[in-house]
Amino acid sequence: MIRVLLADDQTLVREAFAMLVESAPDMEVVGQAATGREAAELARGTRADLVVMDIRMPDLDGIEATRLIAADEDLAGVRVLVLTTYDTDENIVDALRAGASGFLVKDTRPAELLDAIRTVAAGEALLSPGPTARLIERFLRSPSAPTADGPECLSEREREVLTLVARGLNNTEIAEALGLSPLTAKTHVSRIMGKLGARDRAQLVIVAYESGMVTPGIL
Repeated sequence: MIRVLLADDQTLVREAFAMLVESAPDMEVVGQAATGREAAELARGTRADLVVMDIRMPDLDGIEATRLIAADEDLAGVRVLVLTTYDTDENIVDALRAGASGFLVKDTRPAELLDAIRTVAAGEALLSPGPTARLIERFLRSPSAPTADGPECLSEREREVLTLVARGLNNTEIAEALGLSPLTAKTHVSRIMGKLGARDRAQLVIVAYESGMVTPGIL
């Protein structure tokens, strides 16, 4: 069972998500939080596998709550799936930097929400090659965005793999693109995470954009 914690300051939204999650045979809701601070506390108390986190909440917003969860060694296995209104939440990249494993559009279809929870709970980042990558690129390329030194420690093959991860390809697609087996592609991704100290694929995307390995022309 995937243990899900729901964090949103709107009671109706939380209850609607709770009903949907509970309808899935492989999930259960272990808690509901109305503020970011409450979400961080409940993540510790409930031992949730995944937190569906709204960004805009009182007391402590979803970004800071995500940062608290990601920084807590006791919560190393807890994944965060951030909620966003997509076109207006310009702090989504901050959430990814804080440790979120992906984001979900609030008006997504019910089945897509459940699939997103399964994807993130399984350790994958919820990043698609189209709109998601363009959104990330938009903010990382802003004048105020910090610039990473670049993944110089990676081999040429690992840099190729990282570029494909940043474009939103999964392990199977990376394997097909580079003529590798899916297991080899997965091993490359794991090694890259280890070398760069990345929590998951979402943070690999941030590194790729900040280092300039991926540019608008690639998309």
